[in-house]
Amino acid sequence: MIDYEQGTGLDSVLGISWDEVTPDRVVLSWTAGKQHLQPFGIVHGGAYCTAHESAASIAGQVWLGDKGVVVGVNNNTDFLRQAGEGTAITTTATPVHRGRQSQIWVVETADDTGRLLARGQVRLANLDGKPPADPRARPAP
Repeated sequence: MIDYEQGTGLDSVLGISWDEVTPDRVVLSWTAGKQHLQPFGIVHGGAYCTAHESAASIAGQVWLGDKGVVVGVNNNTDFLRQAGEGTAITTTATPVHRGRQSQIWVVETADDTGRLLARGQVRLANLDGKPPADPRARPAP
């Protein structure tokens, strides 16, 4: 099982930290940098979508445990407020539904003053299979 102490893969590239990881809630934090911005100087919607899917997928896998593997099948994110470079951002996922075949998580992203920047819902499918090993334990390709 993955050691959920810090982000890996795309989360690592984007500077997303995994601050709280439980079966009932995941909290990620990140600071908007140049890599998160669209050409007009505000955080790109894809950065919010990435954080939302990561938070929901991490939480969903922790909840499912060794009973299978979760994969994202829908990510619906609404962008509510602009944020610029240097903004401290927190993304939080909590469950709406956790069933045998699927899960739904609501995900909210806020700035350091608590203002909601984006809100969304991520649907996960629970697949048969072995949960992923810790990616940090694998040699680089």
